[in-house]
Amino acid sequence: MPYLTPAAPGTASTGLSVGFGIPGYAHPLVAPLEWDELTRPGTPLHWVVLNVSDGPGILPDPRCLEASGRLRNAGVRVLGHLDLTYGARAFGEIVADAHRYLDWYQVDGYLLDRCPTERSTLPEIGRTVTTLRAFLGGGHLVLGHGTHPHPGYAETADQLVTFSGSWSDYRWSQAAEWTADHPPERFCHLVHGVPRGHLDEALRIARWQGAATIYFTDRTDRGGRIDPWETMPGYWDEIVSLVGTGVSE
Repeated sequence: MPYLTPAAPGTASTGLSVGFGIPGYAHPLVAPLEWDELTRPGTPLHWVVLNVSDGPGILPDPRCLEASGRLRNAGVRVLGHLDLTYGARAFGEIVADAHRYLDWYQVDGYLLDRCPTERSTLPEIGRTVTTLRAFLGGGHLVLGHGTHPHPGYAETADQLVTFSGSWSDYRWSQAAEWTADHPPERFCHLVHGVPRGHLDEALRIARWQGAATIYFTDRTDRGGRIDPWETMPGYWDEIVSLVGTGVSE
């Protein structure tokens, strides 16, 4: 059974309900229905990641401009995708991509994907986050660790992705005890390969482990050969209804 993390006494909450963080659909030319669906009124979206071509690309993309503009006009937060390659990528390259996202797509923040987890890399990630906030004028920053990092990262960004992986791993996963010192709004879980019949269970695990931002899909990575996030779940309407009605409470 997954580790149950009750909220710590005195833990503040902003009242944000459970909603979706979309880790990045395929290009709008390839996945037009997915992008159109995201602007449906009433869809509980916390943010949507825009990944043009492993980053912002080398020139503004008209279809991505249109897709991101429609989302922002609908009041949806759009995040640019920045790959940190677990701390191996040069600071200047990250900042250059971040500027392109902001200049071309007017993003509201960033997902810092493949973010390192070690205590030793905290200062460099802190430097990156501070720089990004400066030219965003604030913004929303998500650290895409994919697992529980050193607890110091919780003081660095707005949200942490503390699980990204398969349903077979998620259903037996455990939340780090330090996460109970923070409200659910600070954590995201991204899970692929979730069977339709286990959606209720997956939502309960997210609640028990204290994650308010989720993305569950029945798509799989086929052993790491494909990106499971590129297409919409086969049960999209059903999970939108479940999350929208608060069934996980």
